[in-house]
Amino acid sequence: MAIFKRGQVYWYHFFFNGKHIQASTKQRNPRVARNIEAAHRTSLAKGEVGIRERKLLSLTDFLKGEFLPFVESKFKAAKPRTLRYYQYGAKTLKESDFASLDLREITDQHAGQYAAKRAKLSPSTVNCGLRTLRRALSLAYQWGKLDRMPKITMAKGERQRERVLTDAEALTYLAACRQPWGDCATIMLGTAMRPSEVFALRWENVLLNGNDGMLQITDGKSRAARRMLPLVPAVYRALKARQQAQGTPATGWVFPADTESGHLDGGSAKNQHAAALKVVNAETEKKKQPPKLKPFPPYCLRHTALTNLAAAGCDAFTLARIAGHSSITITQRYCHPQADAIERAFLKLTDAAPVSQSPPTEAHMVKRQPMAETRG
Repeated sequence: MAIFKRGQVYWYHFFFNGKHIQASTKQRNPRVARNIEAAHRTSLAKGEVGIRERKLLSLTDFLKGEFLPFVESKFKAAKPRTLRYYQYGAKTLKESDFASLDLREITDQHAGQYAAKRAKLSPSTVNCGLRTLRRALSLAYQWGKLDRMPKITMAKGERQRERVLTDAEALTYLAACRQPWGDCATIMLGTAMRPSEVFALRWENVLLNGNDGMLQITDGKSRAARRMLPLVPAVYRALKARQQAQGTPATGWVFPADTESGHLDGGSAKNQHAAALKVVNAETEKKKQPPKLKPFPPYCLRHTALTNLAAAGCDAFTLARIAGHSSITITQRYCHPQADAIERAFLKLTDAAPVSQSPPTEAHMVKRQPMAETRG
């Protein structure tokens, strides 16, 4: 029961079939107000006020008839990998035991059963289906097909991108990269941009001055992804050399390629990334030395850049703005303080501490005497 007082009388409000119902009871007694609210709920359920009961909508029907057409229209051209991700997740959900249930009956318990039945698969694969379920239910809630959004718990153990390259590892890696991936990696390490943002850079969004410049990101996952970033010297030199090699164009892709999108894509970048790792390890094998560079996914370049910015003293809100995140909670996942950064933080604390750390003497422990009472 949900009642509240406005002025001298009580009002009630609740949701029925996705619609917000609110009205005055014209009563000052809260017990009577609750009875009136209950009577209104009952009359709605009986259809006495002209609102019909909503038809059942199974998860399979919603995925097939509304969710998949929506994600296809949204991601087919801009983010085909995201589309394939949701398509695979929807396929596994339609094969689940609760696929025929009404959307309102699905709970976190069903998500747990889904994860348990697929325990032999990797947590990332299981979470693909769970994230698709969570996204589908969220859209159903936004579209008024659910009265509430159920909580969906992800499977534990999913591999996180917590690898951070040292300065020496980054230099060794960049030296082994072929173009155009070498310039992409340099930009990611210097700006903390997402790989997709680097691939889709256009010259009209890059400003190169005499010694520095700016670049503008005009599209992304959210409004926060649209941002301006300054260029560090390494990024400036890479973009300047690329611009001159292309004949100083004013428009067009910075990384053009013979692909459907017209620019470098993730598949080609991963191949060049793997080739760079292979070159580094081949050189160490010749010298019979331990590997200089352990394998890592390309996205760790972004994690490395954000971690370096945080270690340099960048505050959380500025870091979120640089990363293009709408919440600093998301930014926390990208920062992995290293042992040397923690040590530097404690050194700063030590430098800022008072010179004398000795225990206080009796002279420092003079007790305050209570003030004498004044009488009028």
